[in-house]
Amino acid sequence: MTHDTIVGLAALGVIGQVIAGLGLLAVLLAAVGIGRPFAVIRAAIWGYELWAAFVVAALATGGSLFFSEIAGFVPCELCWYQRICMYPLSIVTLLAALRGEYRIARYLLPLPVVGAGVSVYHLLVENGVVGQSSACFVSAPGGCATKWINEFGYVTIPTLALTGFVLLIQLLAFATAGEDGGDATLGEDAER
Repeated sequence: MTHDTIVGLAALGVIGQVIAGLGLLAVLLAAVGIGRPFAVIRAAIWGYELWAAFVVAALATGGSLFFSEIAGFVPCELCWYQRICMYPLSIVTLLAALRGEYRIARYLLPLPVVGAGVSVYHLLVENGVVGQSSACFVSAPGGCATKWINEFGYVTIPTLALTGFVLLIQLLAFATAGEDGGDATLGEDAER
């Protein structure tokens, strides 16, 4: 059962990577003057950005707790830093979504940005590009380079964390961009 759950979480991670990639592609196309894909995505999630952010943060938090509390994987120091950035998002995005408080998204954005940076650094350590600190060796068996999972040949725990953080950056940025209740891509009369 544990392995099946790990594969399921890895599959959700791959789906998240596809969604994040499509979002990034839409932003890049909009930057070169092809705004239709961006407008379609914007219209599809309009009004649900904080709810989607809550779902992503809650799944990431639940997955993290599953790995440590059920699967028995010891979180390293870098995992803890990523958790510090993710866990509050699962609570605050729920509260913000319940109240329709889109203005808070701008204040939440630093958490996934810092978390993504830690995830990238963790991936570099995990793949031997950057050496581990002595604190990594003390924090967990094998240190921060231990690959507790390696599904589909590349999905590791820091990969899943990075996926969640990138999705959260995109969703919170969308929520921030539309916090005034109007959006040029949807028309000035658009309301939340």
